[in-house]
Order: sequence, then structure tokens, then C-alpha cells
Amino acid sequence: MARIDESLPFLPVNIAVLTISDSRTLADDKSGQRLVEMIAADGHKLAARQIVTDDGDKIVAALKAHIADPDVDVVITTGGTGVTGRDVTPEAFKQVMEKEIEGFGELFRWISYQKVGTSTMQSRAIGGVADGTYLFALPGSPSACKDGWEEILKFQLDSRHKPCNLVELMPRLKEHLKAAS
Repeated sequence: MARIDESLPFLPVNIAVLTISDSRTLADDKSGQRLVEMIAADGHKLAARQIVTDDGDKIVAALKAHIADPDVDVVITTGGTGVTGRDVTPEAFKQVMEKEIEGFGELFRWISYQKVGTSTMQSRAIGGVADGTYLFALPGSPSACKDGWEEILKFQLDSRHKPCNLVELMPRLKEHLKAAS
């Protein structure tokens, strides 16, 4: 069973939070704010916070900017993962990802199923890696952000989580780039 090994040092991760919405502002962005609060409470650093409209090109540009920023280790988005015409976050992620972390979306939907039943099939939560930066897209509700953070990301972004975690893999995420040069 998974556990936190308290004998190991905690390594804070630099996380950018992007809210994907045509209608939200920083003043009324409950989902983004919830993520910011949970990230800080668990000892990580908020590297950036931004609201991006439901526009694929703008989402791609924001993702690329954070991926290129050496002070960002992880980008978490909230919103735009549904099935309506304006929901294009997964498509934007697929334009920038080098590798998809299929298990993230699968695990998120399994957790969500326990709470909302078959309605979870409407979520297209997705995770991946691009140029050494982890990318995670969560649905736009505060409860979905809470579930994604508290049930998955909180543990996988904790360097003390055993048997393994995403933090310990960070130094190796760009190995393919070194081999190509």
C-alpha cells in the first residue's frame, strides 16, 4: 500500500495553475483558488496563476510558455475537459505533450465514479509530459479539483511517497533530449 516515508526530505514542486474559462476572473475563480490553497497547504510553490479562455490556440500558447519556464515543474489546468463545443483543453494538451500519462485520466475517472457515478464519463481529464514538465488537466468544478489533488496529485507530487512518485522521475524526464544531441 502507498505511504509517505517521513525519513525522506520533502521537495517542494513549482506549480502553475491555469483556469480555462470564458467567464471566470481571478476574483470568482473558485476552482483555481481551491487548487492554489491545496498546493500551498501541502508545501509546494505556486509558480504562476492564469486564466485562459476556451480557445485552443491560447491554451497551447499558455502551456508552451509554462513548459519553457525553468521555474515551472508542473502545470495543472482546471476547466475545458467536458464534451461541449468550447471544451478543447485535452486537444490543446495533445498538441504539446510528448507522452501521455494515461493512468492519470483513468484514475481520476475511477475516483470520480465513486462520487458521481456514470456522469464521470463526461470528464476528459488528461495528464502528460512535455519537455520535462508535467501537465494535468482537471475538470472545472471545485470538487473535481479537490478530488484530483487530494486523491492523486498530492501523493504523486510528494517526493516521500512510496513505492514511487513523479518527483523522483523529474531528473530523468529529458533523457531523450540528451541522447539526441
